[in-house]
Formats: sequence, C-alpha cells, structure tokens
Amino acid sequence: MLVLASASPRRREILARFIREFEVIPSNASEECSLENPAEYALELARRKAREVHGRVGGTVIGADTVVSIDGHILGKPGSREEAFEMLRLLSGRVHQVTTGYCIIHGGDELCGAVTTDVKFRELDDGIIWAYIDTGEPMDKAGAYGIQGKAGLFVEWIRGDYYNVVGFPLEIIWKLRELGFKVLSR
Repeated sequence: MLVLASASPRRREILARFIREFEVIPSNASEECSLENPAEYALELARRKAREVHGRVGGTVIGADTVVSIDGHILGKPGSREEAFEMLRLLSGRVHQVTTGYCIIHGGDELCGAVTTDVKFRELDDGIIWAYIDTGEPMDKAGAYGIQGKAGLFVEWIRGDYYNVVGFPLEIIWKLRELGFKVLSR
C-alpha cells in the first residue's frame, strides 16, 4: 500500500499523474518547527508527517513539506491580506527559493531529501498584488502564491523542477520507481 501523508490537492494530483493506486491519509503531525535553514525545516516536517502516518497505517508512506525562502528567511502561509501583500512585495523583482523536503518510509528505511528550485518574479506593482490577493488564492500557500494558479503570471523564470514549486518534486516519483512502484502505467 502506498500512502500520501498530505491533504494537499496539488500533491495528490501530481502523484496521480504517475502512479495509479495510492491512498491519501493526511498527517496529524505538528508543523511547529524552530529550524531556520529552509532545507532542514522542510525535511524535518516531511519526516514528521511520514512517521506519524506510517505509525498509524504502515505501508509505504510519502511525507512532504514545501517552503518558500528569500535571503535565507522562510516565508510561511500568510495570516492576513496585509501579510500576503508584504510577502509578495518582498518577492517582487527578485529571485527566491522554493524547497520541498520529502521522506519516503519503505520497508523500515527512510529515503529523505530536499529539492530546491530558484524562482524569479517580475516587478509587481501594488495594484496587481492587491488584485491577486482579492482572488483569495494566496491565503493558504507558502510565500503567498501558487505557481500553478494566477500567480504563474508573476514568474519571469524558474531554474529547476516546476513540480517542486507546486509542492511535489518529480524526484519523489523517480525514487518510488526505484523502489518498484509502477509509474506511467494506466
């Protein structure tokens, strides 16, 4: 049994593109973390999620956590419209990093890693930022944006895995393939 320890519809959608059979069981693990390094932070939360679900149901479990960072500082999900505005203003015209930590528990082993993608935003004026916030899209997303939605317009370029920016790097799919899971089958 393959289990995705996430409530994210985006992670579910990406996994379903490559692997037909899996279950979704969201983790109840705490997301409080004091680590400041983005990769270490994302890895720690991914491990917690995978271990918590694995402890309940066994099988092969995938945990993942995605963070947006700039100048080494992690940007979480905005708590208000004003916080979303400040985050997007900070990202405007600059390169930032999106890091997804993952942990696959399989047969008693933990296969963990982190994938980082550089993202360059266009210069954003206040009007476009507020118009985006008015869509409601940024409020449940790290860094206050989702590349797969309307904020894709803000992206000038990316260097790395697009799916990582969405929240589920393809490295995870490749690791599952190496573990014997059938990918690309219908």
